[in-house]
This record gives sequence, structure tokens and C-alpha cells, in this order.
Amino acid sequence: MPAPGAGKAARALGPRYKWIALSNTTLGVLMATINQSIVLISLPDIFHGINLDPLAPGNTSYLLWMFMGFLVVSAVLVVSFGRLGDMYGRVRMYNMGFAIFSVASIALTLTYMHGTTAALWLILWRVVQGIGGAFLFANSTAILTDAFPANQRGTALGLNSIAAIAGSFIGLILGGVLGPVDWRLVFLVSAPIGVFGTVWAYFMLHDIGERKHAQMDWWGNILFGAGLIAILVAITYGLQPYGKSAMGWTNPWVIGALAGGVTALIVFVFVELRVPEPLFRISLFKIRAFTFGNIANLLLAMARGGMQFMLIIWLQGIWLPLHGYSYEQTPLWAGIYLIPLTIGFLVSAPLAGILSDKMGAKAFTIGGPLLTAVTFLALIFLSVNFPYWEFALLVALNGLGMGLFTSPNRAEMMNSVPADARGAAGGMIATFMNSASVLSIGIFFSLMVTGLASSLPHTLFGGLTAQGVPAPSATVIAGLPPIGVLFAAFLGYNPMQQLLGPTVLSHLSASHAAYVTGRQFFPSVITQPFHDGIGIAFGFAIACCILGAVASALTGKAGHPKERESLGSQLAAVAAEASGEEPSELVVPDMVPGEQTARQSTKK
Repeated sequence: MPAPGAGKAARALGPRYKWIALSNTTLGVLMATINQSIVLISLPDIFHGINLDPLAPGNTSYLLWMFMGFLVVSAVLVVSFGRLGDMYGRVRMYNMGFAIFSVASIALTLTYMHGTTAALWLILWRVVQGIGGAFLFANSTAILTDAFPANQRGTALGLNSIAAIAGSFIGLILGGVLGPVDWRLVFLVSAPIGVFGTVWAYFMLHDIGERKHAQMDWWGNILFGAGLIAILVAITYGLQPYGKSAMGWTNPWVIGALAGGVTALIVFVFVELRVPEPLFRISLFKIRAFTFGNIANLLLAMARGGMQFMLIIWLQGIWLPLHGYSYEQTPLWAGIYLIPLTIGFLVSAPLAGILSDKMGAKAFTIGGPLLTAVTFLALIFLSVNFPYWEFALLVALNGLGMGLFTSPNRAEMMNSVPADARGAAGGMIATFMNSASVLSIGIFFSLMVTGLASSLPHTLFGGLTAQGVPAPSATVIAGLPPIGVLFAAFLGYNPMQQLLGPTVLSHLSASHAAYVTGRQFFPSVITQPFHDGIGIAFGFAIACCILGAVASALTGKAGHPKERESLGSQLAAVAAEASGEEPSELVVPDMVPGEQTARQSTKK
């Protein structure tokens, strides 16, 4: 049922309310995504500031959880928080997310400990930030869907998506600038934005959507949370070496966690089909556009989730050193050289949103993934030491393809669901996307390591011994897990200086030591192994994009956006346009294809 007084409140808000909702939710999403990538690029400064070596034995888990903890927690909680928004008000839950995020940002800047204690403190508050982010992600899409009429939602969601993608790259540049000054600034930058957004949301946003009061599905929450946490944690630890294996996928604990997580999610589905007020509204998957739209969304998120890591390693470990940049400078410049990717998305996302509102989503949700697949294929054949204009063109087209898909896909799904299920639907969409991002990171790194493991040890051993490194030392270094080499390059460390250490380097001649730790040696030995690995990883991305295009083609033929208006969105449209009377006939979206119910409204 609509919240009491929803119609009256909607009419009183005025034509500018939808733009207030858009600007505030865009600020929230921008803050959350900047925070993800700003930490990613600032990890060397953070670990240096707390006096902890993230590449030392036993410390890799701190490194992984520092940037993946946020993703794991937000992926697990978005469905529950979207459901809370449906029950108690989306704006109320969204505003709570802003407040939690702000408190966590301030707590992160107050770190005074060192070593593992400081790392655990930072990880704890990153998790709390993830809780705040889950509130924001779960309810922002539903707030926009309530505020905008269906024929403008593509535009609104496109602009909101710009913030999500642009934030991830703005964070790379901000982290590269602020981290060397003081690593605490990396977290402090979110605090004033969060406080401002919290106050603004509290006074300016209003719950105008439909609410459905219901009992909380505790068994569903427990099973879903436990299952998803087990799977995502297993993926995180699967990236770490185990025994003599380069990765941890043969670790019995990882295998057990994966099996246990899948079992819990299977039981969760059976529970959700039987409880009267389920957490995960399985009935929404009776809507064809919602089901195949989510499949396409998941596949495209898997294609792009790990891509950013691969491109950053490519730039920081090979291309930038070969072009005169010191390893310490590479994190900042990697972000700068990836700006064309952001520009491609910034150009296409709003344009696709506007055009899809008029033309329908199909051309964009199919064409976008196919264009992205072509760019991944071209990147495989691109020279590792490429001319920059070729790289810039390909990543710009990659961003263009992703932008063409994102907002029409989101609008198509949200237009298909009932008004009182938008919070749950938004949470489910965010869960698929965030979970796919974590899964993508695990898959991309695993495929990359598979490619590296076949040729890197031999190449590295030959290169080191040729420069005078004793064979026993070269054997040890060549036998190190490739993930350590990747992380060293990713973190902006001098990889060979980090791996060889002062003891081995002291036994080399000055010229050999200078060459091995210089800007030419590491790129030369890793170029061919890296090319092998990235070919496998991007081949997986191509498959995801093609399957995503197929899923988009199966969403069915949707009616014109105006024909799929629900009562909630019509009320929002009345408020937005400040019309004098409500429409005489309103149509709710299909719960099952072919079933529509006409509602008559009374005139003012």
C-alpha cells in the first residue's frame, strides 16, 4: 500500500524534487565509489603509514581485506537493506547509510596504532563503511525510480551511473595525489561530503514511494548472509598461495567454504519460496525483463570488475616504467592514463539513458556488450608496449560500450517491477552487481596467474641469473607465487627491489644491481608471461559480454515507458510536474507477463 499521505506529499513537492533526488543520490553513489578506488591506489601509503609490509608472509590477507572488505559487506547486505527501505521508507534507510558512512570515515582518520593492530582497525571500519554503502546502494535506485516518471528514468539512472563509474576513476587520481601527502587524507576526504549529504538528505528528500509493512524474514537473512559471506570470503582466500600451489583453490578450507556457501544459498531459495514475507522476492523473477536483465547485469559486472586491476598492473608494471616513470609515480599516472575509459562512459551513459527513454532499451543493452567484447578482443592483440593513442582509443570504446548498456539495463529492470518492490529490486540488482565484482576479481587474478605460472618462473630465472644473481637465490625468487609479483607491481613498489631484498642485491655489482632494480629489467621479463595471462583473462571477459548481449535479447519486448507506469511512479510524476489532477487510469507493471490490472483514481 502507499504510505499514508503519499499522494498529498507528492503533489506538494513541486517540479524540482526529482532533480533534488537525483543530485543527492548521485552524491551518495559518487562518495561510495570514490572511497573504493581511493583506497585501492593508496594502499602503499596506508601500509607505509602503519609500518606494515603487506607482501610479507602472512600479511597478504590484510592487503586483500583492506580493499575487498567493503565490497563483500555491501554485496551481502544490499538486499536486506533494500527490503528495509520498502518496509520503513527508502529515504530513511538511505539517510542512515550516509550517516554510517560519515562516522566510519572519521573513525578511519583517527587511527593512531601501528602494525597488525592498525590494519585490523582499518579493516573493521572499512567493513562499517561497507554497511553504510549497502544502505546507499540499495535505496538510491528505488528513490530515483519513485521520483522520476518511467519515460525519464533512463536519463536519471544514466546520470546516476556516471557517478558510480566516474567515482571509481576519480578516486584513483585523488588517492595518487592525497596518499603521498598524508594517508589519513584518503579517508578524511569522504567525511565532509558524508556530513553534508546526510544533512541535505534529511531535510530535502521525502518518502513518496509505496511502502509494504511486513515481518522481517530472519531465516532468509541468516541463510543469505551466511551463504554469500562464505562464498565471497572463499574467493578472497582463494587468491592467496596454499602450500606449493600459486593459488588457494585447492585449500580444503576454501573448498569447504565454497560448498557450504552454495548449500546455504540453495536452502535459502527453498525457504524464500515458503515464507509469507520473503527477503528475496523470488516472484520478481517471474518478470522476464527483470530475470534476464539481472543475468545480463551480472555478466557485464563480471567482465568489468577485474578489468581495472589488469589495466592498472599493465600500466604500473610494464608500460609506465618503460616510458620513464619511477615505480613510486606509477599509481598516480596509471589513474591519469585511464581517464579515456571514464570519458567513454561519461559520454555514453547519459546519452544512452536519454535515447533509451525514447527508443527503448534493446539496441543499447545488446549493442553495448558487443562493442565491449570487440574492445577486449582488440586489447588482447595490442602490443604490451603499445602506442598510447591505440590504448586510449580502445579503453575509451570499452567505457563507451559499458555506458551504452548500464542505464538502459537498469531502467528496463526497474520499470518492470511493482512500485512496492522497488527497494527489494534495487537491492537484488546491487547484490548481483557487487557479488559479481568480487567474483570477477577472483576469476581475473586466477586466470592471470594461470597464464603467468606457465612461463614466468623460467623467464624470471633466466633473466636474474644473466645479471649475476646466484642460481639458488634466482630459483627461490622464480618459484615465488606470481600473485606476489602482481601485487608488488600493483602497489607501486619496485618489484625486483622488493623481491630480491638488500641481502641479494648487496652481492651484485653496482651496474647489475642498478639494472635489475631499474625501469627496464622487470618489464622485459614479465612482458610475454603477462601477455599470455591477460589473453586468458580478457577471453573470459569476451565470453561474459557475448552472453550478456544474449541475455539482454531475451528480456522480451517491453511496452513504451509511459504504458508501464505504476501507481507509485504516476504519483511521483504528478509531484514532479506539479499537475493539477491525477490521471484517470493507471496501469501497474506485469507481475507475470500478460497480466495487467487497471486502477481507477479519483479526481482531485
